[in-house]
Amino acid sequence: MLGKTHIALAIANILYFLPYMNNEVIFSVTVLISSLLPDIDSAFSTLGEKKIFRPVQWVFGHRGFIHSFTFCIAVSLLLAFFYPVFAFPFFIGYGFHLLLDSFSVQGIRPFWPIKKESKGFIRTGGNVERAVFIVLVLVDLALLVKLFI
Repeated sequence: MLGKTHIALAIANILYFLPYMNNEVIFSVTVLISSLLPDIDSAFSTLGEKKIFRPVQWVFGHRGFIHSFTFCIAVSLLLAFFYPVFAFPFFIGYGFHLLLDSFSVQGIRPFWPIKKESKGFIRTGGNVERAVFIVLVLVDLALLVKLFI
C-alpha cells in the first residue's frame, strides 16, 4: 500500500480514539509516525528513502521481520514497560499498517519467523487501492464531523 493510504487509515484511527486519550498530541503523532514505520525496510517508501534506514533494508529486506506482528508486539511490550504513553498508539499505527499490507498482493509474514504468509488481491497503487483510499478519506471526514458534533 502507498503511504497516503496508510496515513488515511491512521487519521481514521486517531479520530476514532481521540476522545478517549489523555494526551491527544502524543497519541496522534505516535500513530501517524508508526503507521509509516514498517516501510523503513523499503528504499521506495516515504521514510525508507532516507539514507539512515539503508542498514535496516540490507539486514531485514522488505516485508520481513520489520513487517510482522512479531516485531509490532515486541516493540509495543517494550514501550509499555519503559514509555507506556507510546505503547497503545504505536500498536494502533503499526498494527493497522500491517493489516492493510496483508491485503496486498505482496502480503506479509504476520508471525515471523513462521513462514506462513497473509496475502490479498490489492495491487499497490492500483485501482482497488485508490478506491480503498477514497473510502478511508470519506471515513476520515465522517469521523471528523462526528468528533465536533
